[in-house]
Amino acid sequence: MTFRQFAINNVVRNKRIYLAHFLSSTFSVMIFFIYALLLFHPDLSEGLKGSSETVTSLANQGFIIAEFIIFIFSFLFLLYSVGSFLKTRKKEFGIFLILGMTRKQMNRLLFMENMCIGLAAIITGITLGMIFGKLILLICSSMLAVENGLPFYLPLKGIALTMGAFLLLFVVIAMSSSLLIRKGTLIELVKSEEKPKPEPKASRLQAWLAVVFIAGGYAGVFTFVWGSYSFPILFGSVLLVIVGTYFLFTQLSVYLIRALKRNQRLFFRKTNLLFLSELTYRMKDNAIMFFMVSVISASSFTGIGTMLAIADPGLSSMTNPYAFTYMNSWNTEVAEKQLRKIEETLIEHEVPYVRGSYEPLYENNNGNLIKLSQYNYLAKALGYEERELKPDEAFLTPGNLTERKKLRAQMDSGFSPTEMNLEVEEQHEQVRLTAPGTEIVIPVDYEMNLYVVSDELFEKIKHAYFEQAELDETFYSNRTTQFVVTDWMGTRSFAPELIESLRSEPLEHGYFSVSALVVDWLNSKQTNGIILILSGLIGIVFFTFAASFTYFRLYADLERDEEQYRMIGKMGLSRPELRRMVTRQLLLMFFLPILVAIIHSSVAFIALQQLVDFSVMGYTLRIFLVFSSMQVLYFVLVRWRYLRNMYTKLS
Repeated sequence: MTFRQFAINNVVRNKRIYLAHFLSSTFSVMIFFIYALLLFHPDLSEGLKGSSETVTSLANQGFIIAEFIIFIFSFLFLLYSVGSFLKTRKKEFGIFLILGMTRKQMNRLLFMENMCIGLAAIITGITLGMIFGKLILLICSSMLAVENGLPFYLPLKGIALTMGAFLLLFVVIAMSSSLLIRKGTLIELVKSEEKPKPEPKASRLQAWLAVVFIAGGYAGVFTFVWGSYSFPILFGSVLLVIVGTYFLFTQLSVYLIRALKRNQRLFFRKTNLLFLSELTYRMKDNAIMFFMVSVISASSFTGIGTMLAIADPGLSSMTNPYAFTYMNSWNTEVAEKQLRKIEETLIEHEVPYVRGSYEPLYENNNGNLIKLSQYNYLAKALGYEERELKPDEAFLTPGNLTERKKLRAQMDSGFSPTEMNLEVEEQHEQVRLTAPGTEIVIPVDYEMNLYVVSDELFEKIKHAYFEQAELDETFYSNRTTQFVVTDWMGTRSFAPELIESLRSEPLEHGYFSVSALVVDWLNSKQTNGIILILSGLIGIVFFTFAASFTYFRLYADLERDEEQYRMIGKMGLSRPELRRMVTRQLLLMFFLPILVAIIHSSVAFIALQQLVDFSVMGYTLRIFLVFSSMQVLYFVLVRWRYLRNMYTKLS
């Protein structure tokens, strides 16, 4: 048997230990290759049809950054996993040295073993990436709203980049593996069983701080969405939750288990003595890992869910309900020509529409006056209730989601009419504010008070102002024309070209701006789709790494557990009792971090629901179901393999 065959046989013989390492490596290679597949895709690198240059730049830079993130975390993860497995083989390495193997030969053996696994993972990962490549492109084309899809192509650059990057990574890992066992004498390698550990202890103060910090973080998040909108408060709240989660696993969990152990009636019942005693050590040993899994999973859940919610068409139509918006100053022939062009295009494509417009008057206290008839015409076209006003009455109407939320809160708490003074330059009019509007009819991107006044009052103020300023009655400093289209998504086939052609035409006087709801939605959809692809795939990689950490830790202690259960088995521990005890331990190890992550994410989604009108419950449940299903499958597989090993020690 050659030395190369000996190295390969070592990998095959330890396949149970190296299986998770190989699968996780393969998965890392596959995700890296998928990013490379998207990075070099012609339709993405050259720009999506109908998308802006910003979206294309975001896609290219995002995929490059994602490649670096996957590469760096893969290196750290694989280095950790190799170190975990080498730790379980120290006794084996000591025997090799006794039999005459030199340190140089051992380093060569470790290098060949790691490269054997690395090459297999690279080939398998790229192959799986090619197999699932078309499916990934179909999913991405849906997320990026690409009409004709992203065609499959032979990603030679992606294959070369993936092979080169991971060959370098595995060479460095293989060369580093020898350093992980260089320390220690021959006796220490042979007698490498773990020393007895002291019983874990926890601080009562830090245990209670976990509860206080998490509760304070949750309160801060709701303070943000219920009116403060202060990002320092939001950032501080997230930081409190992270610190609280750290104390939850490192202190509170151990403190609660020790409290349960003090309950003698519970502690000495059936196998609870073994279960709780072992659980104390497992929680303490894995606290940092549980903390990382919870934070990473919660970030992935929340990020993916938020991106899905933002990409919903309901959010776009909620902030601006108009299919086309044309804003201009000065009554010029070019403006009228462009408005006719929009109408002709809608008629040509047989799209029913309603056209309305308004010319606001600027109010001195950061507000605009809107004529009631113009407001009612647009409100009726949108399907909202028309309003009536007396000559001396007015009401506020929301211009964005933030203002709408405030006005609805006023209505819910009981609105009382108030008197106020409206000022337009030197003109002052006393009006009585009636119940505000609760739907967005006059959309405004920034904070501004929008007052709807009667036609008589509007004309009175306008006439006095124009007379004082010596302006012609046909002049207006700003006119906004809106086009109401029920099926605004149906304008996608012609809206981008129409908007581009209008923006290319010069205007002799003043200014103009034109936008289409479907174009704005498409840019938002593609931007958030790219972010979702990046955060989703990276989140899945992190989730896989986190699950693998549990596997590594479990099998790092396998020999000790086998010896422990063999001794307990001689005292009468049956298979059903072993199964129940192991299942309870594994349930906590696998699902406690995920449960904490789901709770954190649920609070975030509940807070998000306060900011939008459509339900985010569907996205929330979908994300939780997908990741929980992955964890359940992983748990069932690991539990089955672990119990199979333990059963052999009881027979």
